[in-house]
Amino acid sequence: MQPAESVTLGWREWLALPALGIGAIKAKLDTGARSSSLCVVSVDEFDQGGRTWVRFRVRPRRRSERIVTCEAPVVARRPVTDSGGHTSERWFIRTAVVLAGRRFETDINLTDRRAMLFPLLLGRAALGGFRVDPSLSYTSARPTSVRTTP
Repeated sequence: MQPAESVTLGWREWLALPALGIGAIKAKLDTGARSSSLCVVSVDEFDQGGRTWVRFRVRPRRRSERIVTCEAPVVARRPVTDSGGHTSERWFIRTAVVLAGRRFETDINLTDRRAMLFPLLLGRAALGGFRVDPSLSYTSARPTSVRTTP
């Protein structure tokens, strides 16, 4: 469910991915990108209960050695074209996001973004109910503690 009332955010914000055990991560908000992308260092698929899952590793902070190992069921594997025009097949998961005090579910693809400044790109499919003002940065408080249940 998307936020009901519009909130204005900056082009970069702190958010949390509580179901993945990530309490705070920097994200670039990109209205030009349709889907959201999370930087992962590795992805392994496995079967659980007759369903495809992925186990992946995330480094929430660029300058930190801390790595979080996450697992999630796969919602899709489909091609994504990046801003340079290159297309690659990516795993998609659906997970909770906490941003500006709002909690909502969104699909996120898993890819190697280590060459990028932000480990998470939040695309327009996740930004319903939010406005993005590119002259602003970090308008919402950095998450400090996030419940893992809705």
